[in-house]
Amino acid sequence: MSVQSLDRAFDILELLSRERQGMMLTDIGKKLDLHKSTVFRLLSSLKERGYIEKNSDTGLYRLGLGFIALTSQYLNNLEIKTEAEPYLRRLSERLGETVFLATLRDGEVVYLDKVERYDGLRRYSIIGRRAPVHCTSLGKSLVMDLKQNEIRELFAQKTLKKVTPNTITDVDILLERLKEFNHRGWSKDVEEYESGVSCVGAPIKDYRGATIAAISSAWEGTREERDIIATGEALKATADEISRHLGFFSDQTGEVS
Repeated sequence: MSVQSLDRAFDILELLSRERQGMMLTDIGKKLDLHKSTVFRLLSSLKERGYIEKNSDTGLYRLGLGFIALTSQYLNNLEIKTEAEPYLRRLSERLGETVFLATLRDGEVVYLDKVERYDGLRRYSIIGRRAPVHCTSLGKSLVMDLKQNEIRELFAQKTLKKVTPNTITDVDILLERLKEFNHRGWSKDVEEYESGVSCVGAPIKDYRGATIAAISSAWEGTREERDIIATGEALKATADEISRHLGFFSDQTGEVS
């Protein structure tokens, strides 16, 4: 598509965005001073991709559902960052540790935000960075409530690399761990992604009960198991707070109420 065609396509989209009821092909052409054949060609391409819909009864064109799929992930990420930030700051100050926020995209962990207690200047250096699911607490939190066949399918699409001596690459063992993590509501990795660094994580759910993000806390060195559990419970409590703020409520059995 030429630059001129691209400009014209955007002109059409912007025009239709202002016309909630839709417009006829001829009206679009008149409004934008474009030939009918040009408008038809551009509308056909946009319709094929789902960005334009045509009402078969009225012949009116309007924006299609393709825009929802295109922008929903971005809007969700923008919302979750904004809504989660005060909770992450409070948690980071309480633990005295770095706290991360991430989501799942294309079968990988994608970092959305990071809050450090002492050095805010480095806060955005990790945004957009990707990490594997199988050896990070964030990744485990993001997938641990999926069905086993869904998790197997996810792992089948990615090579489970042994990043450190502690990395688990056996899918059956991972599934058992994820089942345990899901039962208690938080996950962990003990030097599975980076030697000398351990993490715990917990999922954030939206109003539907779907996991849309996860938070984690990382530390260097070893810790007593009781301290790891305490940190995990603190992560879970904060993740639950954010989830409630996003409209998710559950009873003691974990069912959406």
